[in-house]
Amino acid sequence: MSVWGLVLKFFLPGSAPYFFLLILLQVEFFQSWLPVFSNFLPYLIFLLGLYIGWKFSRSRLIFVLLILTMADRTLQTLTFQFTAGVNIDLIVFNIISFILPLNILIIAFLRERGIFTWQGIWRLSLICLQPFIIYTLVKFRYLSFFSFLNWEFLKSDWFQQADIPQLSMLIFIVTAIFLVVNYILRKDMIESGLFWVLLCVFGALVEKGSPAPASAYLSTGGLILILSSLKYSHKVASRDELTGLPTRRSLSETFLKLPARYSIAIVDIDNLKTHNDEYGHETGDQILRMVASRAQGVAGSGKIFRYGGEEFCIILPEKSVNETRLIMEQLRRKISRRLFVIRSRKRPLQKPKDPDNAPRSNEKIKITVSIGIAERNENLREPEDVIKAAEEALQQAKKTGRDRLLIHGTLHAWGT
Repeated sequence: MSVWGLVLKFFLPGSAPYFFLLILLQVEFFQSWLPVFSNFLPYLIFLLGLYIGWKFSRSRLIFVLLILTMADRTLQTLTFQFTAGVNIDLIVFNIISFILPLNILIIAFLRERGIFTWQGIWRLSLICLQPFIIYTLVKFRYLSFFSFLNWEFLKSDWFQQADIPQLSMLIFIVTAIFLVVNYILRKDMIESGLFWVLLCVFGALVEKGSPAPASAYLSTGGLILILSSLKYSHKVASRDELTGLPTRRSLSETFLKLPARYSIAIVDIDNLKTHNDEYGHETGDQILRMVASRAQGVAGSGKIFRYGGEEFCIILPEKSVNETRLIMEQLRRKISRRLFVIRSRKRPLQKPKDPDNAPRSNEKIKITVSIGIAERNENLREPEDVIKAAEEALQQAKKTGRDRLLIHGTLHAWGT
């Protein structure tokens, strides 16, 4: 992925609801309706997220939404009035400002394990236990326990005026940095979504004493994470886990963006079932990954899809059938002219420190592919028609002896 693609993926979809909320908060009409929205919107977001989290097994989504909902309902009750010389609400606010970013940081470390598992139930129990512990400590006036929240690291007028304690500020900064780094390493839109959730939490706390805007920020944070989870689930569903390529179900989206001129090639690995039977399915998986990698290396601006068990579909926009033939012939030769080394059964699963002395297999096999090509024309107007024609050309190429390339509508096949 390019740098610009990585940056764009970081900002979308998370930044759109966040900045849209910032604009709405400046609109007087929206401000007048905020108290009404704050009465039901958090529950609506939570129930929607609960369903999506259950549907797609996104436990982290449910955990974050539960935390945001509990924080929202607590902030709605704070009046910051002194009782017996003690501002209990201020202490509760400081606790929330500390544990909210801390919880997001911890959840960012977690990996999906589902809700209805021992790990999921244990994590959910720890989240639900937090408000009970805080309530107990505050109720029975163990207030000295929270004195560490008032520690001051820097003497500054800005920090003196800030509503959020310095220790909580530090946790926010550390969490934000970690989420950005984690996103760069994992390129996962859930991590970027958590970053925008953190910004929404910070915005809610800055609105100290204004429960309706704070609720709007927290609800927006929940909405951002729901959108990020849906986008991530769609990506996972449309990507082949073995090769990392888009799957056949992604073709319909690509069809909508095709120009008037394009060609389609269907690439089939010859005798893959025989290789699977003789050397095992692990070897077959390695062959699939190898072919996918080399197809990506020669296709250029073409779009490659895992089309079937041993087939790949390559769409080349703005390419004629003859231009596509040259590209596909390069791929066919690149695969067939380099022997494939069978992985040794004694080879370790992880990359060894000394690869030169690692166990190797001396057995090598030749891998070949057959390719059928078709171009959009007056007789083949729809993408489905072009694919069908390419499949017919592929079958003819295989009948001529495999390791062949054939253009639909011709008799001549290219190959060794």
